Amino acid sequence: MLAGGRGERLGRDKATLELGGRTLFQRVSDLLSELSADIIVVVRPDQQLDVPNARIVTDLEPYTGALAGIASGLAAARQAWSIVVACDMPFISLDLLRYLISLTPDQDVVVPQLDVGLEPLHALYHKRCLPELYQVLREGRRRVVSFYGSLRVRYVGPAQMRAYDPTGRSFFNINTPEDLAQAERWLHEA
Repeated sequence: MLAGGRGERLGRDKATLELGGRTLFQRVSDLLSELSADIIVVVRPDQQLDVPNARIVTDLEPYTGALAGIASGLAAARQAWSIVVACDMPFISLDLLRYLISLTPDQDVVVPQLDVGLEPLHALYHKRCLPELYQVLREGRRRVVSFYGSLRVRYVGPAQMRAYDPTGRSFFNINTPEDLAQAERWLHEA
């Protein structure tokens, strides 16, 4: 899980933001623990997070964006495959993640392709991605999908995902006070 963003648009650290009495970080960590016993959380050097069921890893290149965070998490992973999600996605669907996991054979990346574009911070990455990740980081590229070029990537469209996440809320992330208010409304609807 990536938790090292500074939450500049929101005005505070998103990882420690509370939603329904639990931090965003804890909500996502609890969900992921149903799929793996090895939860890795990538943080900034100045960030203090304490969650019992997670390993905290400091970002190799802090303040350079999500691409470096993905590389840090993959490098620390004990398994070949990693689910990479942002800590500000409180409505992740376990059914959808299980479906994405089922698509990993013969792939290096499994990434949702929404109507608005790719969602690389709700995707699966194999450790085979690390050389490409390191290469684009050395080149100074920071766009998350910039390392996909020579890898085997499985793009998963909206129609394929709808059965596992009918509302599409898995991809909702909290960036603004308005997003937080919307998340609170959805939480109270459930």
